[in-house]
Amino acid sequence: MDMSELPAYGHLAVSDPQEILRRLPEAERERFLQEYRTALDAAHEVWRYRQLQDVLARWELVAAAMSKPGYRQARDDAKAGAGDYVSLEDVIARRGRPAP
Repeated sequence: MDMSELPAYGHLAVSDPQEILRRLPEAERERFLQEYRTALDAAHEVWRYRQLQDVLARWELVAAAMSKPGYRQARDDAKAGAGDYVSLEDVIARRGRPAP
């Protein structure tokens, strides 16, 4: 995945949950909604608002990856230790934020 195709993480950029949901495969949508709702409920506390931003940013990356052609094959290769891959933690670290 080309890093230039990913949305800005951090600063004032906010991912659109409706767009994330649209891009996710059906099998991942309920898990996203559960995490989103939990973070949204927690965000009423000012000090926990960052949690909502982190959930949206992480799922934006997941949706971007899963919507790419060849995603499933690349995922299977990574699980088997074959080919080149970058972990989610490495992607987040490269973008200047600690992994959630």
